[in-house]
Amino acid sequence: MHWMYLFIAGLFEISWAVGLKFTHGFSQIIPSVLTVAGMIASFYFLALALKHLPLGTAYAIWTGIGTIGTVIFGIILFKEPVSAMRLICIALIVSGITGLKLLGH
Repeated sequence: MHWMYLFIAGLFEISWAVGLKFTHGFSQIIPSVLTVAGMIASFYFLALALKHLPLGTAYAIWTGIGTIGTVIFGIILFKEPVSAMRLICIALIVSGITGLKLLGH
């Protein structure tokens, strides 16, 4: 269950990171409230995961999920550039996360 908590925390990490773009510097109330709620939920589920997972592994996976997700949403929602080098870098992040997961704790 602790890996599921970490995955959920990562999804909320993506939601608040993407949400920041919509807050326009926290000048838009509804996106701001949703973004802060995503932050709280992300930290809550990360804290639950950290009860059973090593800090370094969990933190790396949490930020990796957030990084990959925000890059994907940046490409889809905000038309950020897609290049071979960006995709290679994302693949390296995925391989690092996979390695950490396989090493477990």
